[in-house]
Amino acid sequence: MKPLTEHDIRSSFVNCSKGEAERLPVPKNLADLDHWDDLDFLGWFDLSAPDRKYLVVERADELVGLSLRAASSSRGFLRRSLCSLCLTTHPGSGVALMTAPKAGQAGRKGNSVGLYICADLDCSLYVRGRKKAAPGGRMEEYLTVEQQTERLCGNLDAFVERVFH
Repeated sequence: MKPLTEHDIRSSFVNCSKGEAERLPVPKNLADLDHWDDLDFLGWFDLSAPDRKYLVVERADELVGLSLRAASSSRGFLRRSLCSLCLTTHPGSGVALMTAPKAGQAGRKGNSVGLYICADLDCSLYVRGRKKAAPGGRMEEYLTVEQQTERLCGNLDAFVERVFH
């Protein structure tokens, strides 16, 4: 992913109003991020409201930002869940159902789509081995890291497509 500016981020959101995009918190360390090449999308959460999450992805040479809400989880610590993007498993609340209002008129009517995603939104780092999941979190695969990254991007693209339609 190419390095992003605050302006890039705020102007990319497709499923919230321009006013909401101007008010949402953006990561404060954008200029200090040294691993842009390891990211397939930029994901972060609102420190004052941890259930509000955001992601920005490059899609067909255009940035698409999504406002998400994580469902509260009452799962026990021993229960494991699988991220639908990167296929990493996490115990307890490490995976959350993220819902995104649909773009346009459908979203204004209250329609949304959801997907189970790593709660910390670090899918790209798990796939590349830059961040370790809990023991047993990454299945042994015969796919290369590049193939796993392509799968992650395909899964993310399918989710973004559902936001638009």
